[in-house]
Amino acid sequence: MSGVKTIAIAMGADVADAVLPAELRQRLAEFGELADEVEGADILITGWGCPPLTTAILDAAPRLRVIIHAAGSVKRLVTDEVWERDITVSSAADANAGPVADYTCATIVFAAKRALATAASYAEGRWPGFGERRGSDELVVGVIGASRIGRRVMAGLRGSAAGYRVLLHDPYVDAADAERLGAELVGLDELCRSSTVVTLHAPELPETRGLLSAGRLALIPDGGTVVNTARGSLIDTEALTRECATGRLDAFLDVTDPEPLPRGHPLLALPNVLVTPHIAGAQGSEVRRLGAYAVAETERWVRGLPLLGKVNRGELRRLA
Repeated sequence: MSGVKTIAIAMGADVADAVLPAELRQRLAEFGELADEVEGADILITGWGCPPLTTAILDAAPRLRVIIHAAGSVKRLVTDEVWERDITVSSAADANAGPVADYTCATIVFAAKRALATAASYAEGRWPGFGERRGSDELVVGVIGASRIGRRVMAGLRGSAAGYRVLLHDPYVDAADAERLGAELVGLDELCRSSTVVTLHAPELPETRGLLSAGRLALIPDGGTVVNTARGSLIDTEALTRECATGRLDAFLDVTDPEPLPRGHPLLALPNVLVTPHIAGAQGSEVRRLGAYAVAETERWVRGLPLLGKVNRGELRRLA
C-alpha cells in the first residue's frame, strides 16, 4: 500500500524498548517515519500502556488506516469509533499464544504428577510411596474453549507420548472439528465430571462469568486440578477456594478474580495452589516476538498483502 508517511508507536516507554528494540525499529523505518505521537500517522502500532482509542485520539489522526497491536487482546483498546472509521485492526495474539500454551502444557504435567501437593508433603518430611505417585499417561484433560491458545494446548497434548485423552467443550465447535483437533466434544458438566485436569481457554463474556461454578467444581474428581491462564472471572473464586482449602482440588492460576487477589487471600497461602501474576503470556525476552510480528504485519500492509492477525469486528466478542 503506497503513500505511508508516518508510523506512530503508542505503548509504555519501557514496553516499547522491549517489544521494539533498535533492530526492529530500523526495519520499521524502512516503511515510514517513526513517531511517538499519533497526529498525522498512517499506521499506529500499539501495545501495553496504550489508552483506549477514543474519538479525540482518532480525530488527531485523520490519515490513520491501520492499527497493529503488538500484544494480545484488543478489546480494551479498540472502540466502536475505530470500526466506524473503517480502520483495519490487527493483533499479535498469535505470537502471544505460544508462550501461554507452553506455560499451560507445563502446568498440566505438574498437575498430572500432583507436584504441588507432593512438594508440600515432602517439605514436611514425608516421602510419597511408589503406589501413591501419579503420572501423565492416559490422563484425561478437559479443555474449555478451542481458542487459538486452547488449540495449541490440544496440539501439545496430542504430540505428547503420554497418550492424553482430551475432552473439549466449546459451543462453536462441532464433533467433527473436535475430532480433527484430537479431542472428544462433550458437555461442560460431563467434561468436569470426567477430567482429572480442567484447563480454561474461553473468552471473558457475561455468559462465561463463573463458568466453573461451585456445582461444576464439585463435579471434578478428587485429586483433580484446575488450570486457568485465560480470565479470572471464568471461575467462582470463593467456591474454588473452598475446594482447594480441603485439599480435594489443586489449582494453577495465572489469572484471578479479582486481579490481583488481596493480600492475605487464602489462595495465596494454600500449598496445593500456585498463583502467578499473569505471566503465562510473552514475558521478558519473549516480548520481542510481539514486536517482530507487528513489524512483519506492517510490511504486509505496506505491500498490500493480507494481514495474518486481522481482527474482524463481528468476531471480536468471542475473542479473549
